[in-house]
Amino acid sequence: MNELWSVVALWAGLGLLAAYVSARLKLSTPLVELVIGIAAQGLFLAYGADGMPGISHPAIVMLASTGAVLLTFLAGAELDPGVLRTTWKEAALIGASSFLVPFVLCTAVAWYGLGWSRDASLLVGVALSETSVAIVYSWMLQSGNNSTLYGKTVLAACFLTDLGTVLALGLFFSPLDERTVLMAAVGALALFMLPRLARRLSARLGEHASEPETRFVILALFGLGALALWAGSQAILPAYLIGIALAGSFGRDAALVRRLRTLTFGLLTPFYFIRAGAFVSIPALLSAPLIVFVLFAAKLLSKGAGVHPITRWHWRHRHLARQTTLLMSTGLTFGSLCALHGLSNGIIDQMQYSWLLAAIIGSAIVPTLVTVLAARRARPAPALESCCDN
Repeated sequence: MNELWSVVALWAGLGLLAAYVSARLKLSTPLVELVIGIAAQGLFLAYGADGMPGISHPAIVMLASTGAVLLTFLAGAELDPGVLRTTWKEAALIGASSFLVPFVLCTAVAWYGLGWSRDASLLVGVALSETSVAIVYSWMLQSGNNSTLYGKTVLAACFLTDLGTVLALGLFFSPLDERTVLMAAVGALALFMLPRLARRLSARLGEHASEPETRFVILALFGLGALALWAGSQAILPAYLIGIALAGSFGRDAALVRRLRTLTFGLLTPFYFIRAGAFVSIPALLSAPLIVFVLFAAKLLSKGAGVHPITRWHWRHRHLARQTTLLMSTGLTFGSLCALHGLSNGIIDQMQYSWLLAAIIGSAIVPTLVTVLAARRARPAPALESCCDN
């Protein structure tokens, strides 16, 4: 037990260091946490250790997984149903292009360019087509755009992109059996009932000291997450849909949103992002850096080809088009889940997994860093609300 507390304290210290560096350098916190995870893993390996202490410990895995689930839920809850109804055409166009173009091109690169098998190539296409809702949401939150029409439109496009990723993963790699059908049926019923139950709970108990609304959200996330795992899926997949379902009532409760943000960003997400960075295998990178670069370049170039022309045409502002393209090029959450799914089911081997994961981590770091630097140097954009009026 003492060893566990020491390990958790070490990870908490790394999280505090990431927050300090992020605040001092005015960088995205997930970006700093990823870099610290890579650096810490490298240091432990350099000094003869097997890696970061506790990286596979059930407690660390649970904290990291819970952080990913809650962060994805918060991103979904930020979507304003009214805004989504108003901007669904723009969001659908950006989201569909952000998924389809990278999926086709990255699959082709892996199949014809790298000579991987058909299933491995399809997995690469699915994994590299995602957009990291976690990173985009964190950026929008830190930049103050999460409450603007522009920010909500981009988050809606992220949702549609990742919805395509989830559907493609299920279509190509998840067997359709009675568990999948039962999960879909129960999940659909739960998503239909959750808003009604949330309103009744809020009306009857209000702001009680025991935080019943927070407990209700956590129960829904854990319950549907357990159902998804039972059906052979991932616990993170229902989180975004629960956020969407509760967005109308949840988004109006500023105090509840603030409490869950404090829990998520203050305690949980450092474990997730630092652990994700620590999984980058430096020996695998050194053994075949060209393969990692090819996968990384395929994702960024295909995202640029799919997103930039649409955003440049729609918002007619060069800075917003570049920023949106860079943000939509980020990958981490669903991409890493796809890679792990492929490794666990024998679709890709350990080396392919390392290369793919490294490319995904690179797509989380480089576009975010370029976005930060571009935002510092760019002239102030016109009012974001007016950019989205057309």
